[in-house]
Amino acid sequence: MARTTPGGIARIISYFTRHRTAANLLLVIMLMLGAISIPSMRAQFFPDVVIDTVTVTTEWDGASAEDIDAGVVQVLDPVLLAVEGVEQTSSVSRENRAFITIEFEPSWDMSRASEDVLAAVNNVDTLPEDAEEPEVKRDVWRDRVTDVVITGDTDPEQLATIADEMILRLFDSGVTRTTIRGVASPLTMIEVPSVNLIAHDITMREIAVAVDAQVDANPAGDLEGANLRVRTGTRERDAAAIEAIVLRSNQDGTKLTVGDIAQVIVESSARERQYFIGDTPAISVRVDRSATGDSLDVQAQVEDVAEEMRATLPEGIAVDLERTRSAIISDRLNILVDNGLTGLGLVLILLFLFLNARTAFWVAAGIPAALMGAIAVMYLGV
Repeated sequence: MARTTPGGIARIISYFTRHRTAANLLLVIMLMLGAISIPSMRAQFFPDVVIDTVTVTTEWDGASAEDIDAGVVQVLDPVLLAVEGVEQTSSVSRENRAFITIEFEPSWDMSRASEDVLAAVNNVDTLPEDAEEPEVKRDVWRDRVTDVVITGDTDPEQLATIADEMILRLFDSGVTRTTIRGVASPLTMIEVPSVNLIAHDITMREIAVAVDAQVDANPAGDLEGANLRVRTGTRERDAAAIEAIVLRSNQDGTKLTVGDIAQVIVESSARERQYFIGDTPAISVRVDRSATGDSLDVQAQVEDVAEEMRATLPEGIAVDLERTRSAIISDRLNILVDNGLTGLGLVLILLFLFLNARTAFWVAAGIPAALMGAIAVMYLGV
């Protein structure tokens, strides 16, 4: 690495002293680079520490933590460490359940990682017979921006409908990372008589795999430079759509569907967690940003959508934003600007007291130039 010696620094200063145009040009360049970098820098509550992980969960009813560790974790862990791109694994063994978290190298293709982990787990045939099939889930990094609280003295199902409309409008505006809390999804049951399984030579596992492939939609990644998310798969949720799922194509051209051998029943389930504002029921929509999202931009989009929703809602229904981090971020930025301007003003006063006006001006001009240059260097990641 090259070092700048004291003599080298003196030569640089001497050069700019003799060539004033070069010094002025450098000053303008630093100011311009800083002015260009400031709007492009993302505002966030804390610096992002994004670790790409995949979690493997295995349930084994009736097993102790020691049995889980010996029969599940120690079997899966060496196989998972052999997956390409894995940096390390960590595991937790509890009664009836094992959790294995796999961390991957930075910037690794997580869609490929999830597929590789699933393939590795499926190749393991030495797990205990009573253990459930391991569940592979890709963990998605999130950072809370705000909570949209929808409240009103009405039926919770009506609030859920309004929350769904809020989600759709947020998605149209570019906000895709949202989570509804305080309402449960309907419970869907598929009842298959044993005689139908025998008559059509099919197993419950084959039915479960076919249904799971149609009702699941997994994130496939984020689009760089935009607050958009790509999903793979489909979401077939209603009874008619589930009944139309094809289980098998016969040689004569006919197809065996879920509706041919089973009855699909959709029931509303009780909410596991309920929210209230006083005695009034409420539903919360959590809004998060991605690693490439800007908290202030996302907050502005949410506020615009909430304002549009308020104009169309029935009387008595309120939409409020709670736990908003953008206000704290804005306050911190305002304090930074206020302190910088105050400091610059004090420096100018002292310089004009002890130096002539021309010297004081050029010394003071170096302060914002140095700040703007530092911002440009931080934005470029140098």
